[in-house]
Formats: sequence, C-alpha cells, structure tokens
Amino acid sequence: MNLPPGYEQQGEKGKRMRNGCSYTAILVYMDDIIIDGSDIVYTNHLKQVLDAQFKLKDLGTSKFFLGLEIARSSYGISICQRKYALEVLEDAGYLGSKPTRCPMMQNLKLSQFEGESIEDPAVYRRLIGRLLYLTITRSDLNYSVQVLSQFLDSPKQPHLEAAYPVLRYLKATPGQWLFFPSKSELYLKAFCDADWAACSDTRRSVIGFCVFLGELLISWRSKKQRIVSRSPAEAEYRSMASTCYEIT
Repeated sequence: MNLPPGYEQQGEKGKRMRNGCSYTAILVYMDDIIIDGSDIVYTNHLKQVLDAQFKLKDLGTSKFFLGLEIARSSYGISICQRKYALEVLEDAGYLGSKPTRCPMMQNLKLSQFEGESIEDPAVYRRLIGRLLYLTITRSDLNYSVQVLSQFLDSPKQPHLEAAYPVLRYLKATPGQWLFFPSKSELYLKAFCDADWAACSDTRRSVIGFCVFLGELLISWRSKKQRIVSRSPAEAEYRSMASTCYEIT
C-alpha cells in the first residue's frame, strides 16, 4: 500500500516506515475489525483506504470486542471478560450459586471409564466450550478446563460434577483481568512445572508453564504430554523443553 501524502517528510517516523520498522496489525472476525499499530499516521491512512473500499464505521478506541472488555489508563491496559463470565453463569443456572475459592479439588482424578454417561452430552460440551473461551484472559482456569476438556467425546456424570466448582469459582471472581502496565522492563522470564502420571487412564504427565515479558503475562498453557514419562525428572525436563520452545 502506498504511503500517505507527505509521509516521507515526517522525520523519524518516516524513516522507520521506509526502513520497514513500523508495525500494523489487523484483527478481523466476521464484520468486526481491530486495527492497531506503532505509527498512528500510517494506521489512520490504512483506515481511510479500507473505508474507501468497504465503508467502515470507526467506533474509536476499542472498549469491547468479542466478549473482551478493554480499559485504558495512564498506568496501562486491562482486559477482562466479566460480562461474558456472568453470561456463562446465567446460562448454566449458577448466577446465584455459593462462590468457592478453588476451581477444582486438589488431587482430583477423573477417568473416561468411570461413572454413568450424562443424558445430554451437548450440555457438557457447550459449557466446556464457553469455559475454554474464558481462558483467553483467565490463566487461573487453564488447568481445570484442560482437565475437563479431555472428556468431550463421552462425558460422564463425574465430569459434569467436577465442572460445577469451576462455575462457583467463577462466581467468586467474575472480573478477574489481565493487566499490561505502560512501563515495564522488556526481559523474558518463565515458570514451568509438571504433574507426573497425572492422567489415570494413560499415565501421561501434565505440564504447565507461564511466560512473562517484564511484568506482562503473555503466554500460558496446561497440557497433557504426548508420551509417557518414566520418572518425575523426565516429566520435569520435558516441561522445561516445552517452555524453552515457547520462549524461543
């Protein structure tokens, strides 16, 4: 795309653009679009070009996008899914439930072979699908939802009952958010762990890690390992390898 008129005379910004150092991102979902970048002049020009072709409606600074609530201040940006979390609770009938401090019982072991099948598996699948979308901003739900999502194929009654504490925990913390401070040192740090032979059916271990850029939490995951680790040490090393891969 051609640069806006007179852009090449705009000092350091123009130099950065000509050298390919300016960054612009476009996120499109259906008829919703977010445009952002490191150079406001170029971003505004991009909006004008798109508007000439598709007749865009510029709503200004983003505040709500696909269930994500975005708030800005001089201290940074916070992103949460409070409204979406309350909709999940209302849909499940848990809006008036008693809150709890933990989303899952410690050392809980679930099996795909134990318990009676639930009458309508679609109810369980819909609930877990909505909880999975919450993990976009809720790293504290990641492990619990990862465990429950393993049984989408044939959910049993114990699996559904294990999902109820997640909803009660969500009732206690509907407005939990991610905060990205405006001032933070740019260095990477990561933490990882492994739960050896956590899956009672396959004896595979579950790994977890989180990666920070300064004080910004930018990546996290809880996932079952693909192979069986023969010792806790092996599981830990594989967890470290996955974390290093994510950092790289």
